[in-house]
Amino acid sequence: MSPINDRIALVTGANRGIGKSIVEEFLRAGARKVYAAARRPDSLEKLIAVYGDRVVPLRIDLNDAGSIVAAARAANDVEIVVNNAGILNIANPLAANAVAALQNEMEVNVYGLIRMAQAFAPILKANGGGVFVQLNSVASMKNFADFATYSASKAAAYSITQGLRDIFKIQGTQVISVHPGPIATDMAASAGMGEIAEPPELVSQAIIEAIQSGEFHAFPDSMAKQIGTVYRDFAINVVEANLMGG
Repeated sequence: MSPINDRIALVTGANRGIGKSIVEEFLRAGARKVYAAARRPDSLEKLIAVYGDRVVPLRIDLNDAGSIVAAARAANDVEIVVNNAGILNIANPLAANAVAALQNEMEVNVYGLIRMAQAFAPILKANGGGVFVQLNSVASMKNFADFATYSASKAAAYSITQGLRDIFKIQGTQVISVHPGPIATDMAASAGMGEIAEPPELVSQAIIEAIQSGEFHAFPDSMAKQIGTVYRDFAINVVEANLMGG
């Protein structure tokens, strides 16, 4: 049986791309209900038209702490939180907009993650522990010069996710760090990676597999798997190891 079956989930950035795919895959896997969150809830109308009241629209803007607190109050029965939403600015370190781009990406990709974790930690604990999933990127492990500020923000998000893994473990919450390579989304197209991008369904399937297996890292697509293979020993012996245990 799917680890999603009869469970209640929340997905940010659910109106398109990877987020929309996760909502749909979770519903196909038997989720009882999915809170689909987006900055503009009216952009979720097509999902609701297909899946009816199994999809509950919510407004979450990772740049707006108030929207996250309000969503947590509304979704107090959630068992699986997938923080998928994020932004990508095209800026190399010498670009005139590099500082502004990084500030913008940190606000959403990193501080937004912290806001989500703080708001939903007590809810997941109250509902039996559950799962907190963070969409990071292969760019969290390898900086790509043309997207240097995005890569830096995702590296910071990955670091925060590692900290969340250790903290959430105490309350019985599984944390999953997902590291896709180029996925066929509007973001990949705007970054000029459309020709090598792979289907978003790979990400949602990798999340379900990680929930089932208990793995911390998920590497969904070809590029991600290539990186994950060589990263595995480091992940096990450093990232996932208890180095403070003496």
